[in-house]
Amino acid sequence: MMKASYLWRAPEVNSINHKARSVPIFNVWNVYGRVFFFSWFGFMVAFWAWYTFPPLITHIIKADLGLTPAQVANSNIVSLVATLFVRYLAGPLCDQFGPRYVFAGILLVGAIPLGLAPLVHDASSLYVSRFFIGILGGSFVPCLVWCTGFFDKNVVGSANAIAGGWGNAGGGITYFIMPAVFDSFHRRGYSNGVAWRLTFIVPLIVIIATGVAMLLLCPDTPTGKWSERDLHTEQNLESHVHAEQDDSITGIPSDVVVAPGADPESSAGKCSDSEADRKAKDHDHASQDQDYTSQAELFDYAKGETIQKPTFSGQIRILASPQTLFHVVTYFCSFGGELAINSVISAYYLQTAPRVGAAYAANVAAIFGFMNFAARPLGGFVSDYLYRVTGRSLWAKKLWVVACGLATGAVLVAIGLRNPRHLPVLVGLVSLMAVFLEAGNGANFGLVPHVHPYANGGVSGITGAAGNFGGVVFSVVFRFTDDGTNYAKAFWIIGVITISLNLALCWVPPVPRGQIGGR
Repeated sequence: MMKASYLWRAPEVNSINHKARSVPIFNVWNVYGRVFFFSWFGFMVAFWAWYTFPPLITHIIKADLGLTPAQVANSNIVSLVATLFVRYLAGPLCDQFGPRYVFAGILLVGAIPLGLAPLVHDASSLYVSRFFIGILGGSFVPCLVWCTGFFDKNVVGSANAIAGGWGNAGGGITYFIMPAVFDSFHRRGYSNGVAWRLTFIVPLIVIIATGVAMLLLCPDTPTGKWSERDLHTEQNLESHVHAEQDDSITGIPSDVVVAPGADPESSAGKCSDSEADRKAKDHDHASQDQDYTSQAELFDYAKGETIQKPTFSGQIRILASPQTLFHVVTYFCSFGGELAINSVISAYYLQTAPRVGAAYAANVAAIFGFMNFAARPLGGFVSDYLYRVTGRSLWAKKLWVVACGLATGAVLVAIGLRNPRHLPVLVGLVSLMAVFLEAGNGANFGLVPHVHPYANGGVSGITGAAGNFGGVVFSVVFRFTDDGTNYAKAFWIIGVITISLNLALCWVPPVPRGQIGGR
């Protein structure tokens, strides 16, 4: 049962894998809450920096650099290409070195082209700048791999959905912050050409500060260093088997195990449940421990959940897995659609109601990104709820992904066929579509941690890269549909693709038969 106090108190911890069974969103002093904060905040500032150009490029940067509409559209496509490769590479890198170092590395490396963005002076330099700034979009993969490593199966869908959703909201925040910072510099007497370049100082400072803080304040895993995770798995098993003996030594309840070398009083190791609370644990919590009664079963379960060193042949097997392909095609549609639409939605609104002005159109367009604060977490919440009420059925999680995809496609087709000429109607339909689109993103990564859990980074990287590839493909659709001017027709085409691909692999079992762990 979900309690409001779970949002701030130290979470109960799974004794086998040391993952939290609740998400202490408002408790950054607790290690789980702190990692969760840096997961979503790091991705949010990365997304904001990744999308620094779109709020200003439609009019201000376009006029300053003398760009054509085609060049603006091309730059939107280029900005997604680097992210595609970085996301794919980030998955195996997370499995090899741990998500924290990969996450911080992407932020700090991505800060270099972000700081050089003011040097852009023509279309070619714009393409180069946006390509390398796209490195920051790869932060999505370590964000969710890190979350998956700290939160247990009963809440991992919610944790990933909130982190991803609040991170994606950076795409909405940028539509407010960048124009506001630009206006501030412009009012101080700077010309348009100087003012838009100075705006990049703000995201640059935040990106660097976040990357450094992540390295200084957070651990790799709940048990310590990434390189020692196999050793900690064996030690955790021994602690679990000898729980009564550990109780007498540490005074800590047997359902909570302190990581070797950790302070028993630290927020990572202690449980704040009262005796009454512990007696009132959820039925699924109790049954989960009962599923692994022998030491051999515990060992198999723990090893199945422990991320292994990636290999080329292993990556090929994962990529060829029908379960992975399901996530590839569905995330291709959902996140790919979000990226492409986020780049053009302001222009679409301005085309529909040109008299409202560019600033107003940008503010209204921000709604699409801001809906990630609620819609993507909703996808994860529903995924976890269905998992509980259906007796931990992964088919329920999978069908929720498909349902979101089909609903998204249907509304996209409706927008394309109707092509509303009244701005409030168009905004309403786009917002309805965004609910299902962004909930589908959350639902997708509510199921991903169950698929090949020993290679969670690899699966997350492939899936995340597919989302970016979808963004490239759908941006091309927008670019070449009536020479980049018929947004409604492009919506209709993307809707048909979304419906078709979601149905293509809906029959595949959620996880491979015989898989150990992840259930």
